[in-house]
Amino acid sequence: MSESSPMSQETGTAQAPTVTDPALVRRAVKAAALGNAMEWFDFGVYSYLAVTLGKVFFPSGNPTAQLLSTFGAFAAAFLVRPLGGMVFGPLGDRVGRQKVLAFTMIMMAVGTFAIGLIPSYATIGVGAPILLLAARLVQGFSTGGEYAGASTFIAEYAPDRRRGFLGSWLEFGTLAGYIGGAGLVTLMTALLSSEDLLSWGWRLPFLIAGPMGVIGLYLRMRLEETPAFAAEVEKAETERPKVPLREMVTGQWRALLLCVGLVLVFNVTDYMLLSYMPTYLTGELGYDATHGLLVVLGMMVLMMIVQPFAGALTDRVGRRPVIAAGCAGFLLLSIPALLLIREGSLLAVAVGMGALGLLLVCFTATMPSALPALFPTRVRYGSLSIGFNVSVSVFGGTTPLVVTALIGATGDVMMPAYYMMVAAVIGGFAVWRMAESAGRPLPGSPPSLEAGEQRSPRAAAR
Repeated sequence: MSESSPMSQETGTAQAPTVTDPALVRRAVKAAALGNAMEWFDFGVYSYLAVTLGKVFFPSGNPTAQLLSTFGAFAAAFLVRPLGGMVFGPLGDRVGRQKVLAFTMIMMAVGTFAIGLIPSYATIGVGAPILLLAARLVQGFSTGGEYAGASTFIAEYAPDRRRGFLGSWLEFGTLAGYIGGAGLVTLMTALLSSEDLLSWGWRLPFLIAGPMGVIGLYLRMRLEETPAFAAEVEKAETERPKVPLREMVTGQWRALLLCVGLVLVFNVTDYMLLSYMPTYLTGELGYDATHGLLVVLGMMVLMMIVQPFAGALTDRVGRRPVIAAGCAGFLLLSIPALLLIREGSLLAVAVGMGALGLLLVCFTATMPSALPALFPTRVRYGSLSIGFNVSVSVFGGTTPLVVTALIGATGDVMMPAYYMMVAAVIGGFAVWRMAESAGRPLPGSPPSLEAGEQRSPRAAAR
């Protein structure tokens, strides 16, 4: 412990530094990342099987109508995410991060597993798409508390000097989930006939969610509550009243606006590349389905390799420069990259997708540590859940549906590039207004140090 303690940003009282347990931090990161991997395994599978699911649940003579219906059910889950955030976020600030994250894991597993059991439209008629929509709503509601809780959990456990690196493993889990989903769909597409895939093969990826959920729940139940939340509970017994939902919004409106802008550019580009591009390569460019999936899979492997290094870089140079570089890159390179992709050769498609994927890493490696640092401890889970899920619901999750509709209405296949460029401008403004958080304590929390680490003079001065 240092002889002098910094002043709390909320109360102005002295706070002693928190010394983290490296083993406990690693367990927290693994448990949070696995939950994220499970969530995006499902979303990845749903996106990559969009054409097949359209035939199973939305029979129509028009392939475009089928695809729009499938992506409509995909987007519906995002419409209830803010509701889930408004329930789970404040609950996480009241009863604890660990308890809420365990419950969201159960809900996600149940919702995903249920999709694999739904009969087809040919079997039960209109009941099939209704049940699909119901399962998607369960998934969306539970996901409303997942990302904000997982990023908060890691951020509150991580030492200040390594928060970017440790937080980057959350999105490493996202990429692992996508790669697992894409790899499984690619393998199934290669091994199964179209008839088998349509009749029963599509169910397998969703049924895997059951065992994954049990493993994730076990890991999360073994975790202790974060030191930051434990300190808030101790303080609440004498001086802190429960924070109403209104204060989480109106009391944090500046931080919420920044959160919405940052999440917008993060998720529009994320869903564009990881969810929509497989469909774009096959539906708009006539790419073979298997080859299209392999290209996206290769891009995600590249992103996974770079992800931890980019997270460590944010600890060194700061979050703002890395996010700003990503925004500038999408603004300047979206059109050239999409033109390369449209050129059609495997090399051109790989280079274009690889460039966009590396730009996306500027966000995936940074946001898990940057977003929790926008809010003080007492409202972090709740405010972040609201801001994150509103932005994802309105802008991120609707990206495949909106871009598909825009291409259908205008005939302009460059719409994905224009959409990403607009998002980059909004994200650039948000990063210009945000404060740097690298190496600094989270608002409302004392400095967090690794065992044996001494506070830097810069941290001690704050």
